Amino acid sequence: MQDSCEPRVRRIFGLVLLFAACGTGGGAATTSSSTAAVAAAPTLTTAAALNGAAIVSLATTTSGAAIYYTVDGSTPTTSSQIYEAPFLVAANLTVNAIAAAPGGTASTVTSRVFTPNIPSGTLVWSDEFSNATGTNAQPNPAVWTYDTGTGGWGNNELENYCAWNSSVAPCSAADPNSYVGTDGYLHVIADQPSPGVYTSARLKTQGLFSFQYGRIEVSAKEPEAKGLWPAFWLMGNNIVTAQWPACGEQDVLERVNTATTPDWNEGSVHGTGFIGTKLGTRYNFPSGATAAGWHTYGMIWSKGSVAYYVDDPAHPYVTYTAASLSSLNGAVWPFDAGQANFILINLAVGGYWPGSPDSSTPFPSELLVDYVRIYTN
Repeated sequence: MQDSCEPRVRRIFGLVLLFAACGTGGGAATTSSSTAAVAAAPTLTTAAALNGAAIVSLATTTSGAAIYYTVDGSTPTTSSQIYEAPFLVAANLTVNAIAAAPGGTASTVTSRVFTPNIPSGTLVWSDEFSNATGTNAQPNPAVWTYDTGTGGWGNNELENYCAWNSSVAPCSAADPNSYVGTDGYLHVIADQPSPGVYTSARLKTQGLFSFQYGRIEVSAKEPEAKGLWPAFWLMGNNIVTAQWPACGEQDVLERVNTATTPDWNEGSVHGTGFIGTKLGTRYNFPSGATAAGWHTYGMIWSKGSVAYYVDDPAHPYVTYTAASLSSLNGAVWPFDAGQANFILINLAVGGYWPGSPDSSTPFPSELLVDYVRIYTN
C-alpha cells in the first residue's frame, strides 16, 4: 500500500500507518551536578536461525534512549541506522551499537563479531507454515503481526484489514481472514460479509523480524478475478523515521484482476524520486502457465542491486541497480543505506490499479502461501 499522503493512479505498496520518529522524546537525564547522564550500553542477544545464522536483538535499559547501530565495522553515531526490530545475521560481519537519549551522552559501543562462514545458497531462515494442531491456527505471532482497518491505504482500496482473532466489525474471529490451515498453507482470504463490504488481511513482520541482503523466496498460488490484488513485498525498517518512500520498497509478487494471455507478475522497486510505474517490469509466464498455479517468486538483494525471478533464481527477469535511476531527477537509491527490511503479505480488494470487483468476482477468494524462505547470496 502506498503512503496515504501521496496517492496515485497505480499500485505502490508504501505503508499508510507512519509512526513518529523513535528515540527523540523525553527530557534529558541529569545528575545532581547537571551533567548529562551517560546512556547504558545496549545489550546484544541472539536467537538461532538456520544453518549457523542468528537473529540479533538489541536493547537498552535507559528510558527514552534510541539504539543506533552499524554492520560494516564502523563506529555508530546518532546519524547511524536506528534499531527498530530483530535482524538476521547470515554473513561475516561486525555489529556495533550505541544508545543515546535526548540531551544525554551516548553510551559506550557494544560490539559483536559474527563469523558464521555460511556458504552461498544456504537456507538461513524460513516460515514453512506447518500446522499439526488438527485445526486452523494463528500465523506464528513471533513472526507475523498485522496492519488493520480501512481508509483506502493510499490506493483507494475497498477492504477492511482484519487481525487474527479480531471480532471488530466487519471482522469475525470465527471466520478469520488469515490462518495456517491443516494443509500446511498460509491462507489470506478476501471476503464480502455484506454487500459493498470487504474484508481481507495484511500480514507483516515489522518490529519482529527483518533482514538485509540475501535471496528471499515465496511459494504462492494467487487468486485471479476482477478487483483482486495479491502481493508479497518488503519495506525498510526505517519507515518509522525516514518514512515512505525514502525507506525503500521492493515488490516481489504483484498482479491484478483476471488471467491474461500471457499471464504475468510484476517486480518493482520504489524510493525517493521513483514511485509509480517508473521502475516496474513484467514477467510473462510461458504458454499454458498462469499465476493461478503454484510458482516461486523471488528477489536477490545484494549490495548495489535488486533482482527478481519467477521459478528459476539462476535467471532473473530484471535487475535494478543505482544506475537504473540515472534518468530520474531526484531519485535516491535506498537499498544500501544500512537498514534491514521487513516482509509483508496481503490481498487487497479494489483500488486505483485493479478497479473494483464485480459480479464475476468470487468471494471468498484466497492467496495461498506454502513457505517464505531466505537464502544466503
